[in-house]
Amino acid sequence: MPASVCLSNLTWTKPDGSPLFHDLTLSFGAERTGIVGRNGTGKSTLLKLIAGELRPVTGRIIAPASVAMLRQDVAGHPDDTLADLFGLRSALDLLDRAEAGLADVEELTRADWTLPARIEAALLRAGLSLPPETPLAQLSGGQRTRAGLAAALLSQPKLLLLDEPTNTLDRAGRQAVIDLIQGWTGGAIVVSHDRELLEEMDAIVELTALGVTRYGGPYSAFRQQKAIELEAAHRDLAQAEKTRTETARRAQQAAERKARKDRAGQKTRTKGDQPKIVMDAAKDRAQASDAGNARLRAARHEAAETAHGAARDRIEVLTPIQMDISPTGLPPGKLVLRLDDVTGGHDAEAPVIKGLSLIVTGPERLVIAGPNGSGKTTLLKMIAGEMAPQRGQVERRVPTAFLDQHVGLLDPAQSLHENFRRLHPAAETRAAHAALARFGFRAGDALRRAADLSGGERLRAGLACTLGAAPPPMLLILDEPTNHLDLDGIAALETALSAYDGAVLAVSHDTAFLQSLGLHRSIDLTG
Repeated sequence: MPASVCLSNLTWTKPDGSPLFHDLTLSFGAERTGIVGRNGTGKSTLLKLIAGELRPVTGRIIAPASVAMLRQDVAGHPDDTLADLFGLRSALDLLDRAEAGLADVEELTRADWTLPARIEAALLRAGLSLPPETPLAQLSGGQRTRAGLAAALLSQPKLLLLDEPTNTLDRAGRQAVIDLIQGWTGGAIVVSHDRELLEEMDAIVELTALGVTRYGGPYSAFRQQKAIELEAAHRDLAQAEKTRTETARRAQQAAERKARKDRAGQKTRTKGDQPKIVMDAAKDRAQASDAGNARLRAARHEAAETAHGAARDRIEVLTPIQMDISPTGLPPGKLVLRLDDVTGGHDAEAPVIKGLSLIVTGPERLVIAGPNGSGKTTLLKMIAGEMAPQRGQVERRVPTAFLDQHVGLLDPAQSLHENFRRLHPAAETRAAHAALARFGFRAGDALRRAADLSGGERLRAGLACTLGAAPPPMLLILDEPTNHLDLDGIAALETALSAYDGAVLAVSHDTAFLQSLGLHRSIDLTG
């Protein structure tokens, strides 16, 4: 398959000057390729380089002239409309003037009367039916993502670049993206941690600290190969440790033999049984032999240490991140949460939540379900106490932690250690470092500013600053917790929550995550 994108000897550095890519050479065919890797490995940066939004420090990029990119966050000016998102407000205004008889002859020659129909078709393909004058401020996060996808499709690009396209989408929106990818005939490069979407890929490219590796087939084939690699890496590490131990043992034996030989030589010289010239010659030969043996032992030691370090690094890259949560001690019959006839929302005239009552007892696990715009996040904010209901009462009977999609509890200007101490003033420095380390932020990583973290790292830091407390909260409220986590982070979160003995209230459209959560109930806000 001919390559549609070629990266040759690419180098890119972070703002602090440290290298993100060094001498990267990679090609993508006219196929659907998924990009995976831990947060901070440069997945989004790679897309921006291919799109031409960033210029590499060194190297060359060859890509099609027609490229469209969907970013993680479809933002804009507060007054922007769908037409602005498409970049076609002036073109649509021209059509309005032409219909009103206000356009001159030169303007009429530039009028594209097919534009409204093509915009409508692109929006419908992305699962939206809205007029171009719709303000972006009225759209939910998922609707904005769909609109951004429609804008990318309108230009009929040869290459489609998608950066976490399903992050904020509901079930229907996710299916719309999957349907689009299934029917896409051009090249597509997709950065995602959505396992269902990655299963539609023709190939998977993984970015790690060790470099870049391409795997054929969908995500399931990639995971199988990674499991084989991890098993082989453990074998290599065991062999490297055995070699290092044996090398150290032989070096010790050689040192002991030399010590015995030196003592014997010293005794001979003391007795004076042989002429001095003979003893000096023997001493010189011994020293030369000892020096040669020492160099050989040093070379063997260095080779063993290098092999051991490489094997250990391979294990660290392949082994998933772990998140360790202490027990909460929540009793099974304890009243955790009560909602009594709760009504509320941002619009007092049209509240999105109406007359909802709910009781949560003990370590129950509930999901708040519903399409984008149905009020899921609004309900979580009222339950967490960040928004007051218009009517009704919310009672939280146990310590509670709320992690919103943007991890607002973290102060961007503070380090992770400072954030932890601010949220838990009674925690000592050592306890703060230990809590952060249990979530993968060890040593110097605990001193990084929250503003410098990737989206997934920020969520993991938020989890560390809430669930890392002693004891952790008995009720954990999660709003789309897998949105910005990488695949290893999602696996770690699923494992941690499976051992968490508190109550969980979550909003998520990640089917695999919800299955792992072991749900007891679902609260459906549809309609």
